[in-house]
Amino acid sequence: MLWLSFSVFSQEYFPKNDGVKTSKNSYTAFTNAKIYVTPTEVLENATLLIQKGKVIAAGTSVEVPDNSITINLEGKYIYPSFIDIYSEFGVEKPKRQRSSGPQYDASRKGYYWNDHIIPDQDAVNKFKFDTNKAKELVENGFGVVNTHIADGIVRGSGVLVALNSEANNSERILEQKSSQFLSFDKSAASNQSYPTSLMGAMALLRQLYHDADWYAKGNADNKDMAIEALIKNQELPQIFDAGNNKLNALRANKIGNEFDIKYIIKGSGYEYERIDEIKNLNSPLIIPLNFPNAYDVTDPYQASKVSLSDMRQWNQAPTNLSVLSSNNISFALTTAENKKVSEFKSNLMKAIEYGLAPEIALAALTEVPAKLLGKSDEMGSLKNGTHANFLITSGPLFEKSTTLYENWVQGQKHIINNMNIKDIRGDYNLKVNGTEYNLSIKGKIESPSIEIKKDTLKIASKLEYNNGWVNVFFAPETDGSKTYTRLTTKVTKSDNLNGSGVLANGTSVNWYATKTSDFESKEKQDKNEEQPKVFPVSFPNKAYGFKNTPQQETILFKNATVWTNENEGVLKNTDVLVKNGKIAEIGTNLSSNEARVIDATGKHLTTGIIDEHSHIAADAINEAGHNSSAEVNIGDVVNPDDINIYRNLSGGVTTIQILHGSANPIGGRSALIKLKWGGSAEDMLIDNAPKFIKFALGENVKQSNWGTTQTIRFPQTRMGVEQVFTDYFQRAKEYKESWNNYNQLSRRAKANSKAPRYDIEMETIAEIINKERFISCHSYVQSEINMLMKVADNFNFNVNTFTHILEGYKVADKMVEHGVGGSTFSDWWAYKYEVKDAIPYNAAIMHDAGVTVAINSDDAEMSRRLNQEAAKTIKYGGVSEEDAWKFVTLNPAKLLHLDDRIGSIKKGKDADLVLWSDHPLSIYAIAEKTMIEGTVYYDYETMQEMQNSINSERNELINMMIAAKNNGMKTQAPVKKEEKHFHCDSL
Repeated sequence: MLWLSFSVFSQEYFPKNDGVKTSKNSYTAFTNAKIYVTPTEVLENATLLIQKGKVIAAGTSVEVPDNSITINLEGKYIYPSFIDIYSEFGVEKPKRQRSSGPQYDASRKGYYWNDHIIPDQDAVNKFKFDTNKAKELVENGFGVVNTHIADGIVRGSGVLVALNSEANNSERILEQKSSQFLSFDKSAASNQSYPTSLMGAMALLRQLYHDADWYAKGNADNKDMAIEALIKNQELPQIFDAGNNKLNALRANKIGNEFDIKYIIKGSGYEYERIDEIKNLNSPLIIPLNFPNAYDVTDPYQASKVSLSDMRQWNQAPTNLSVLSSNNISFALTTAENKKVSEFKSNLMKAIEYGLAPEIALAALTEVPAKLLGKSDEMGSLKNGTHANFLITSGPLFEKSTTLYENWVQGQKHIINNMNIKDIRGDYNLKVNGTEYNLSIKGKIESPSIEIKKDTLKIASKLEYNNGWVNVFFAPETDGSKTYTRLTTKVTKSDNLNGSGVLANGTSVNWYATKTSDFESKEKQDKNEEQPKVFPVSFPNKAYGFKNTPQQETILFKNATVWTNENEGVLKNTDVLVKNGKIAEIGTNLSSNEARVIDATGKHLTTGIIDEHSHIAADAINEAGHNSSAEVNIGDVVNPDDINIYRNLSGGVTTIQILHGSANPIGGRSALIKLKWGGSAEDMLIDNAPKFIKFALGENVKQSNWGTTQTIRFPQTRMGVEQVFTDYFQRAKEYKESWNNYNQLSRRAKANSKAPRYDIEMETIAEIINKERFISCHSYVQSEINMLMKVADNFNFNVNTFTHILEGYKVADKMVEHGVGGSTFSDWWAYKYEVKDAIPYNAAIMHDAGVTVAINSDDAEMSRRLNQEAAKTIKYGGVSEEDAWKFVTLNPAKLLHLDDRIGSIKKGKDADLVLWSDHPLSIYAIAEKTMIEGTVYYDYETMQEMQNSINSERNELINMMIAAKNNGMKTQAPVKKEEKHFHCDSL
């Protein structure tokens, strides 16, 4: 026996001007139900007792007080109502502001310098209860939503709301500040330009956290209401919307780890594609259920528009929750990406069909979201003291045949379907006018469907079930003509049905339907049926992805022509042993018992090609919001799924520098990566790589080609570009001096002093002055090349590389004197005015003058043909074959300060090697194998096998989508998604 202490009276402390009323202090007891107190605590034939909107008790031995309303729920189920912790319910988004031009400064005074940082906005101040939307949510099982203003990078606090249509806001609002929301997206309420990119948003968040820490320690002279709000909100759960890019969850978590902030990350729904990385986040997730529809691929031309990766997403996305669950990753669910909540419900059912356990689904909608909000003692279960938010259903919650009768929110009943409607589902023996039929009624209790058969012949039929009356319409075959029959009856307590009927000719008939078996849900009928075929995930999960990630090998190349790029030159009939990712031996007659032997007779073995200037494998290239963006980092936005990685491998490229674009004089920091196809972004980044940054000169940075309405940002002239450099270097120099002075203070003096503000941008530029970071500068005109060398001389450092540098031949002697290298195009000229003096002899002239010369691509297509680009320098300038080859191997390695690790075939260096079918500078040469650190990431024969496999898989997926369409599933029109090729000026 569970003993309870009951309170039957309470005095409200304020009067109400609404007549004489007595507060409802009675209890409601729901008896004889199957109660899911939690997803794993299930009680049979139990009682739920509630009072004043709270759960008083749930158990099998609950004492029901005398002043109780008792509702018998025999045969029915009770579950906790659902919670959506990522919602926009009742909060309108700001409308996008129109603008005649860019805005560079913040519009708010007394707040943070960037309008997209809005931690001071509170959703509760803009909240308006939406009755229609609340009804839709309640009808689909939801009782509580955590809603917010979905606008801005830091969006401010959310508000926790009960979907109780009978209450007022003071009663519905459970928590005025429930959580803080963040994203990578700018605010629609402001036109402030910065940030223009994903990496800019990441840099802005980092700077904000540094500033908040500095501000909290009392170092600021001015009051900042946004930062003060941010500091207060840090005590709240931090919910980060990572958007639809599956890599953004990793990026958000990266920032969280840097500042010891545990984000709750709203994901993309495609976490299964990178499940190992997602698992390593060790962060709870909020997952949308917005599975893509099948494509209408009945037309072969239309089918050709759909990529294999998009086809796979249709096929694989329903497994996402099952994959997360099997990897013990905690997640809550949200309706955020569904246009209708009913879509969420149907997709959840589909996820269960694809392996998600029902108890995990229930937890993701109840227990988990309550825990993430720190509200486990108030909601998410039916434990004593929680809000009386619960569902009453006809059967197991996640069976399609189950009917949701009622959703109680804060103890207030919301009727979804009539709970007293009789369940007439089942199989019957039907007799009409002396003829027998098999009658089957299935589907949902409140809206059942019907099937009538005569022997094995299925007869067209229809069922109407309203207000306790059954009407059956069917058309049996009689002597070759159809006689339409209508059968009518009033449902009684009996399991059988009987009544009168009328034939099409008006003849009255009697009919009887004797129940032979109870309804068995389709879920139970189909549980042993074969599940839909799901194609395995590849790495990456697209065409040419690996079934299993390639592994490092011990390999012995025999009898190759080896281009060493060392003093030994080109060696004939030479062996190279690769072991533990390094070049272990070079010589003749080498042997190794553990090595895989590759016969390289008649073939050429070289080190991998290195592209000093590339824009592939990144999700952003330019941060154009300021004239300096030294704080942004291309390493934040590396995209390991870019198909150009694989294409570059097919051209023998193993290493690239991903450079920021040329939108501003001082660009962002570079990423030096190896093209480890199938790995993660972190796998690709070169460990302990030298630090680089992109600078730019010329037309782009002064906005000559941006249109007249955009040209208001300083600088507007080449003179202004010089002044930007001088100003920022001077500021960085003074910035470091202020820190040096502060650090020299005694501990007591520091305690009485204000620390300088930590500035990521200034820290980066100071690294240049201190020769800790190298400049790769986009350049064309010789006058500007001279200018930047003089600026660098004034601050006592060297420019590392002038990239493009199509007028390098004019200043080659000065470049040698300054100590700067030149990375150039092989033969580009006259594609815009500032390169009208470019000549194809540029590389040869600079090389002859003593400049370290490289050939770069700056183009996704050219980058996989750099061997041919290098060959052009033999034609234009008479460069030797070996020197020409060094232009795309050893020399870019030198410019990137990686020549101690890559760029030549030397014992102890990284085994980044390419086996060519022919002379590597020949247009006929095929890269047969491309290896990085002893792992073969590209194999020509394997590539051909992959093509056959891709075609086979596409055909099978096309047939599956055609079958889905024929079965009545929704489809979407194929749309060819154009690959975006980034260049220096891409925004």
